[in-house]
Amino acid sequence: MDVDPRHYNHVAINDNDIHNIVLSYLVHNCYKESVESFVASTGMKQPADCLEDMEKRKRIFHCAVEGNALKAIELTEQLAPDLLEKNKELHFDLLSLHFVELVCSKKCTEALEFAQNQLTPFGKVEKYVSKLEDFMALLAYEEPEKSPMFHLLSLDYRQQVADSLNRAVLEHSNLPHYTAMERLIQQTTVVRQCISEENAKNGPPTFSLKDFIRS
Repeated sequence: MDVDPRHYNHVAINDNDIHNIVLSYLVHNCYKESVESFVASTGMKQPADCLEDMEKRKRIFHCAVEGNALKAIELTEQLAPDLLEKNKELHFDLLSLHFVELVCSKKCTEALEFAQNQLTPFGKVEKYVSKLEDFMALLAYEEPEKSPMFHLLSLDYRQQVADSLNRAVLEHSNLPHYTAMERLIQQTTVVRQCISEENAKNGPPTFSLKDFIRS
């Protein structure tokens, strides 16, 4: 029988379930040392080929975050040969990281040539047109970090692309591309929002995940 979500406080949680949730998060984010320590301390069985796969994904992730997008592409093609060929949007995002690095290094001529050879072909597809315009506009500014498109130069943007790449590599390997923790948070948020809406007439505040975590 399903448990009424309003009675969740009375539901017993198995330690093994918690351990699996934590391990899922650590493996997803390539925390190799933490995985080894966690497995050793809990007595859990380490997933097959877990460490080798994490090392490869970790290197790809770091290359993307550090702006070494061409190396990230090379390593991705070695680990998942047809991934970027099938995922054109991700391929474009990685190429755009390299373009941004050239712009930030004041290699404008090289950046323009790279854009013409590697990015412009994407302009044949409508969804890339506005993106291309934003990236090309960076060349018009002597200080691109002060341009309206400054977010394209940010660490947040690189991390966003790197995270999408990590998820895509996991999915390509037939592994979950979202952690169990993420799915649980999503499900919990939906349930609490539904309960809040159901009891709205009694005046409780709308459910906020941020406030719930702080409580």
